[in-house]
Amino acid sequence: MAKILMVLTGADSWTLKDGTKHPTGFWAEEAVVPYQALKAAGHEVTVATPGGVVPTPDAGSLSAQFAGGEDGARQLADAVAAMAELRSPVAVADVALDDYDAVFYPGGHGPMEDLSEDADSGRLLTAALASGKPLAVVCHGPAALLAAREADGTSSFAGYRIAAFTNDEEIQGGLADKAKWLLEDRLAADGVVVDKAAPWTPHVIVDRNLITGQNPMSSAPLAAELIKALG
Repeated sequence: MAKILMVLTGADSWTLKDGTKHPTGFWAEEAVVPYQALKAAGHEVTVATPGGVVPTPDAGSLSAQFAGGEDGARQLADAVAAMAELRSPVAVADVALDDYDAVFYPGGHGPMEDLSEDADSGRLLTAALASGKPLAVVCHGPAALLAAREADGTSSFAGYRIAAFTNDEEIQGGLADKAKWLLEDRLAADGVVVDKAAPWTPHVIVDRNLITGQNPMSSAPLAAELIKALG
């Protein structure tokens, strides 16, 4: 049995470029699908958030539109409710990486709000990458990579090849023109190589110990790669 640290956004809104707050949180599918796969494989999951706040699922991710209909939405909501670990998260600042065998960051627009600037999370990511332990990040989760810096200020992930939510997907999702910045652009500016597949198709990239997925459809194959990496 391995111990997995799942780091979730603590934000429940995303500040748009006009200053308005867009309701958000973590994207349910991206947490639930890997969580269920990890538990089914016999692993233990601990949830961490900035400040140890109880994380909020994005209401949109629990809607019939995005959850595969009314039945899918009910099943996903039930699955979130069944994740007891969500109700008692640890604070990211208190995490000891040595206590865990792997680290996983789901997405949702929430990480764009808090994890993209969270120094504690940034240090954790830098340490996890350097440790050689499996580090899995999906969809908007790579926003957290923006806070991971070396002593000279460069990105800890510069030169790594990753999958992340693309500009095309943000445009098709209808929020690109309202966002302060786009994830793909910021990652590229940091020297991270964003490997893109067609929008809304499963796409997972493994580069050394880093496992990344492009979108919610990548959650299941990303979880499979993480479990494989755990041996």
